[in-house]
Amino acid sequence: MEAVVPQEITNELTQILANLVLGDNKIRSNAEKVVNDRLAQTPDLYLLALAQFAVAADTEVMRSFSLVLLRRLLFRSPPQQHHKDSRLTLYDHMSTQALTTLERLLLHSLSHEPSDSVRRKTVDTVCDLANNAMSRGRPWHALQAQAFSMTQVAETGFRECAFRVFSGSPNLVMDLQTEAVLSVFQKGLQDAHSVDVRLAALRASVSYLTASDIHQLSQSLSLLYPMLDTLPSLPNLHLKTFLSSLTSLCSSRPQLFAPHLPALLSFLRALIMPTADPGPTPTVAKPFPATSRSFSFPPEQTQGDEENSETAEDEDKEQVRRAALELMVSLSEARPSMVRGIEGWTPAIVRACLEGMAELPENGLEVWLETDPCDDAIDENYPYVYDQALDRLASALGGKEILPPAFQHIPSMLANYDWRQRHAGLMAIAAIAEGTSKIMQIELGKVVDLVIPMFKDGHPRVRYAACQCLGQLCTDLEEVIQEKHHQQLFAALIPTLEASEHRVHAHAAAALINFCEGVEHDTLVPYLDLIVERLLRMLNANSEQGKQEKRYCQEQAITSLAMVADASETTFAKHYASIMPLLLNVLRNANSADHQKLRLKAMECAGLIAVAVGRDIFRPDSRTLIDALINIQNSPVEPSDTMLATYLIATWAKLCQALGPEFEPYLPSSAKADVSIYEDDNDGNHEREGWETISMDGQIVGIRTSTIDEKCQAFDTLVIYCSVLGGRFGPYLSQSLELTLPALQFYFHEGVREASCRLIPLLFSCGKHSGTLTPQMVQASLHQIIRCLRTETDPSFVASLYRSIIDSLLVVGMGALMPELGEGLIDATKAQLTAFADKRKKRNGRAASEIAEEREDLALLEEMEDFALEDMEKLLRLLDPQHPLLIAVASVRDLGLNQWETEDDDCER
Repeated sequence: MEAVVPQEITNELTQILANLVLGDNKIRSNAEKVVNDRLAQTPDLYLLALAQFAVAADTEVMRSFSLVLLRRLLFRSPPQQHHKDSRLTLYDHMSTQALTTLERLLLHSLSHEPSDSVRRKTVDTVCDLANNAMSRGRPWHALQAQAFSMTQVAETGFRECAFRVFSGSPNLVMDLQTEAVLSVFQKGLQDAHSVDVRLAALRASVSYLTASDIHQLSQSLSLLYPMLDTLPSLPNLHLKTFLSSLTSLCSSRPQLFAPHLPALLSFLRALIMPTADPGPTPTVAKPFPATSRSFSFPPEQTQGDEENSETAEDEDKEQVRRAALELMVSLSEARPSMVRGIEGWTPAIVRACLEGMAELPENGLEVWLETDPCDDAIDENYPYVYDQALDRLASALGGKEILPPAFQHIPSMLANYDWRQRHAGLMAIAAIAEGTSKIMQIELGKVVDLVIPMFKDGHPRVRYAACQCLGQLCTDLEEVIQEKHHQQLFAALIPTLEASEHRVHAHAAAALINFCEGVEHDTLVPYLDLIVERLLRMLNANSEQGKQEKRYCQEQAITSLAMVADASETTFAKHYASIMPLLLNVLRNANSADHQKLRLKAMECAGLIAVAVGRDIFRPDSRTLIDALINIQNSPVEPSDTMLATYLIATWAKLCQALGPEFEPYLPSSAKADVSIYEDDNDGNHEREGWETISMDGQIVGIRTSTIDEKCQAFDTLVIYCSVLGGRFGPYLSQSLELTLPALQFYFHEGVREASCRLIPLLFSCGKHSGTLTPQMVQASLHQIIRCLRTETDPSFVASLYRSIIDSLLVVGMGALMPELGEGLIDATKAQLTAFADKRKKRNGRAASEIAEEREDLALLEEMEDFALEDMEKLLRLLDPQHPLLIAVASVRDLGLNQWETEDDDCER
């Protein structure tokens, strides 16, 4: 093919690419600078040179590298591009002639590249180019024609790449006759010579069906038959990939599988069940081995080769099993009502999950007992995929569908002689608890009766699973199980806190946290002494037996003590003197890297205990604890101690709650690590080490944290400071408002926005009582809230914005709502009413079957909208008890589907 760039450009690019692939960082860095320089000056020339190099380079490595580099460069911003043009890419700066030449070079590579691996790189680049070009209104008809032509050639590698193109860029065929497309895809699916071609055709079919509209789908139903027919004849090595390729279609177009579900169940059921136990010896496993010649030389295969082959075969079977299970679970999640009607579908998946959950390594108990749970390599062998699949299935199908087949097997599993079966039975109850909670409540007593005896099991891993199961039940059936069965639960948990195995008694302490989160104060108090006594024993470095307690047990004991204190409130005061000195000792002395987590847990526990016992009891130790926090805060931070800022912020907030107005002198210290804001310094360098940054309303907001969650926690802390200290927080009013108003549009975390809504009226109250609130602050704040309200689409946050306005006006008075702000508020309210009405009308126009399928999601959405309408109504009545928009609010509310409450609640599963 003739050259499209001068030879000197080709020579220079050859040297640049050679330098880019070198291991020397300095040489590679210089080459990158040269690339950026050339792209800034003559992008067309060097992009075309790259494409030409992809065709003409001597080695496969360089042709592949040039294609990868071309793909990365085409749709990135040019070097030194002006900020206003940030959406334009190098591709957008290329001339029409250059684009035509680029397309011609890539088509040549696609049709003439001899190496399969390089040609696949060409496909990736071609698909990226086609998709981006079509999104810019530039169709690529030549690629469409060439891809269809390549499906007919004799070489399998070219046929495969043709279907790869259709898979990567389905829009190439969306405007063609459906019958013609289906004919080509069906031929590829039935390719007798190459499994790779069949796989590429399957993926192309999936992409096509996913991208099709309703009309095209109705004409393409027949394509499912050849797609599914690719599966039965495949060996395990390929079957796992085919199944995984189909799974995405299960989620995007589940209705296509409806006619095929009985056949799919028949085929997949055999795949998701484990191979039967062959017995204890090879002879029992294979009593009649295949016989061949009694002697041959040289031997055809060594024993080691056979073992490796069997291992690889077993791994392939397991991968197929998991892929088949994922397909069935994905279909169940995408269209629950569809699979509920298929007899045997749910029992097959449940049985497969239960079998899979019992496939734990039989040996290794000693290692498991001695290993820190955070570093447990054996735990990596736990079959999480089956546990998670059962959890997902229960959440999708509900209790009425899941509980009968599950409890057909679980009781016998719990009575099985094999500890792995008993372990799996307990973990299965934990896995299905959340999704089946409403139905499980009815038979909760029977479930508890099954679980409690397992706390006395002879195997420590079974007792560990019993703790896990009970903890999960306490979370998923919160308050119900604590209220009805607390005696049984405490009778099992409290003795287990003294189990001889570290991992078991630490997990019992962890389960206690789940229990305390939903327990009533009066229910917990009778057991408080027993619990604290055992947790203190666990916290003590030297146990009664003289053995060193594991550090993770001490960390867990501190965390559990914190939750017990939080739940028992002032009653915990009797144990204060036994615990607080220990915590202060940890905070003063646990300074090594090995004790980071222990120090954080002690910090958290001290704060919660301070809140629980109240300021009178805590006051004598408050200064000591605060000095310890200040010392920690001012000390050099280990790079590995990534959670320190989070725990510091939370503990300062707890101390503020505990001390109330007495906390005021410590505000400067506590605010040091919370949240800061800085103006854009216009130097273009918005990256500051240790800061999270985002541009909001012309400012760069920086959070001196490593995660956005810490930003949310910092705002929650400001809410606490403001609400507890009231007018004493006045000196920080202006700075806090500067932080809070932009955060209303912090779309990366809803918690930040919600906290900002709550904070504004609190800041108004604080400023009003301290005399630091100005009319300008009020006007700016109301303006920002109304501005957000005008464009907000989340009904939950719309309600929060209205509540923020109501609470703010109740603080500062209705006179603060200036006429222009009032007009803006009414305009925003009209916009929200129109949006809610349009959404509800659209919902009402959907087919009844679609509404029934998404019943719970739609019910939750309309409930959130109703909350927003309720708060909108409150605000309008505050403005004018006879406001004309009140009629509109009632009308929009009446547009709701209003069919979520049913007596039988059948889909309640």
